[in-house]
Amino acid sequence: MSEDRSYIEENTRELERMRAIVDRSSDDDLGLSVNPHWSVAGVLGHIAFWDARVLSLADKLERGEPFTSSDTEPEDVDWINDASRELIHAIPVREAALLALEIAERTDARVATLPADRLWPTDPDSPLYALRASHRGEHLDEVEAALRDPSGPTGNAPTI
Repeated sequence: MSEDRSYIEENTRELERMRAIVDRSSDDDLGLSVNPHWSVAGVLGHIAFWDARVLSLADKLERGEPFTSSDTEPEDVDWINDASRELIHAIPVREAALLALEIAERTDARVATLPADRLWPTDPDSPLYALRASHRGEHLDEVEAALRDPSGPTGNAPTI
């Protein structure tokens, strides 16, 4: 039976979409509000934060360390996002955008090398979710909407 590694192509597609957004955005664009809590650069930094989590878990997997219950993403991550928001927004917008791209590139390259049988959903006990495209895509949709209509956020905070 062949492994489903379609996440590699999907991750690449959303990475390239993110790259196009960053490349065409001015620093002013990156500072635009996506919603009352997050700027465009902040959303990109948020994506980077969660991609970096995957890198950290990949390190653990490759060291042969077993995953523990503390590695599992909590059902409600709002407090994590809220706690990281001020730190993420402290990074200059262009640096945050470029860092998000760099971390996404490293994450995609790394998950492409990991054994699929150690990743969720093939391994239901694994906290490592190789499909980064779904998280990125959700937030890139929000970013693109904010860039199309820079008159202001809708006031509806995304599920980040």
